[in-house]
Amino acid sequence: METEILFSRSEKDGMAWAEITLNRPDKGNALNMPMFRQLASIVSEIEADRSLRAVVIRARGRFFSTGGDIKAWGALTPHEMSRDWILPGIEVFDRLARLPQPVIAAISGHALGGGLELAMAADLRIAVRTAKLGSPEVTLGMIAGWMGVSRLAGIVGVARASHLALLGTPITAEQALDWGLITALAEDADDLEKQLGGWIERLCANGPAAMALTKGILATAHRDLRQHHASAAAEAAGTEDCREGVRAFMEKRPPVFRNL
Repeated sequence: METEILFSRSEKDGMAWAEITLNRPDKGNALNMPMFRQLASIVSEIEADRSLRAVVIRARGRFFSTGGDIKAWGALTPHEMSRDWILPGIEVFDRLARLPQPVIAAISGHALGGGLELAMAADLRIAVRTAKLGSPEVTLGMIAGWMGVSRLAGIVGVARASHLALLGTPITAEQALDWGLITALAEDADDLEKQLGGWIERLCANGPAAMALTKGILATAHRDLRQHHASAAAEAAGTEDCREGVRAFMEKRPPVFRNL
């Protein structure tokens, strides 16, 4: 099986950075547990390499990521959901966010659900104009389990987080820029690479210790809500509405929710 997350190390003028590439384009780069294990291993490698000045997360194919693979979590019990899906995902995203190096999410296609949660674990986000970003979990009777709601509120504020997380309707990259969900807008793939190159050059020229300390200060704005998220996701997974949402997705029909 082809590796579903690729890791590479690049260098220019003696300055090095890492690139993490989602490599499951035929499945919309939907996230599964093997990918989380690969990502955890990559993060460990980055943590041990003090020469790296920045980290880029990107993806192959039309989508940045369509989120958590429903085939990976749709049949889990509530306890399994919390233990085997939510908490491991939160842990690896949290480790990614805590890296001392600045992390950039290069969003070349739609970032939805868990895909948006992954992008929000980055410090900087740039998206092509055609990308859409959203948190559609409620349309499946589920919630954003990997700290997505909390990260959204921290980035765009509670009112706009409510708009995204309760309506479940994606927004355009242009609107995401206006809301602060992304920090730059690229006209197309070429423009994304141009802007990304400029960011990497700037980050590699900055003081690495100063950037790490700055990240640490910014991180104090977030409380540890991992157990609360895991408990809420497990509760949502145990509802009949969530089971109906999964069945409807598999059967390619609109779900009929009964608040059960």
